[in-house]
Amino acid sequence: MTRIAYFTAAILLSSGFIHAQRPPVINSPEVHADNTVTFRYYSRNAQKVSVNGEFLPAAKLMQQDTSGVWSVTVGPVKPDIYPYSFIVDSVPIADPNNSYIFANERFKRSIVNIPGNPPLVHSLQNVPHGKLDYRYYKSNTLKTTRRLIVYTPPGYTSKGKVKYPVLYLIHGGSDTEETWTKVGFANHIADNLIAQGKAKNMIIVMPYGNVRPSPMPGFTSDLINDIIPFIEANYRVSPGSGQRAIAGFSVGGGQTLNIGLTNTDKFAYVYSYAPYTATEEFRKNFSNWSPDADAMNRQLKVFNISVGTEDFLYESVKQNIAMFK
Repeated sequence: MTRIAYFTAAILLSSGFIHAQRPPVINSPEVHADNTVTFRYYSRNAQKVSVNGEFLPAAKLMQQDTSGVWSVTVGPVKPDIYPYSFIVDSVPIADPNNSYIFANERFKRSIVNIPGNPPLVHSLQNVPHGKLDYRYYKSNTLKTTRRLIVYTPPGYTSKGKVKYPVLYLIHGGSDTEETWTKVGFANHIADNLIAQGKAKNMIIVMPYGNVRPSPMPGFTSDLINDIIPFIEANYRVSPGSGQRAIAGFSVGGGQTLNIGLTNTDKFAYVYSYAPYTATEEFRKNFSNWSPDADAMNRQLKVFNISVGTEDFLYESVKQNIAMFK
């Protein structure tokens, strides 16, 4: 047999081997009409696989079939967005068959979206849609170039005379600016509420809030001295504190308090959701806080702190609420 024949035979044999070893096509997660969900994972070598998610009280074991596919069906699950992961022989991993990944710098989890009827406020609906701009800005405070995402409402153009109120929206610890749009669908929520007449046309600025090594002090100065001027130079936003709001959750909720309550001349609306406040900046700002209450009440139109009863920060946030009363 010639060398060419040997080479051809080797290619054919290796192709057949690869084809024989190819894993089965897997659909995971599969959301059924009754809101039950089937999760699947392929591994012939794993000894134990389970799924863990916020829709479950505890991790649920999966069963392996003869083809090497592990699966389990759970639910029905209440319509919402849920992070989940597989635990493969004690190692948590994202679902390799699901491209919908939770945007986070510390952990990698997948997302399952359980649709509602009627559609939930975050769902993609047949309404006019705004636009997301990925932008870079020079931070003189941090001496680097940083990134942010800007939502502009339906019909917004860079030319024109209409100016818009602006919301500065800050993500949680180890999340990123993309968490708001890829997990929370803030842009869909804005589209739907604007279409329903429940929200004004507005610009939403979603900055990257993580500042190393500390997540707090540098970001306050960055937002006040770099981000706001950048936005007001590049977008048609209404000036003045009465047209400017700040909101955030977890670490971003703590940043919101640090920024908003020490700059009430710049923000008339301050919303802090489940704020994480165990930081040096918060202690420095509020340990001996004795503001002019009358002046703050004149400047602030809305000041809100809230937390869910099942949130791990519930008790500490209750203390924050009592402190600010």
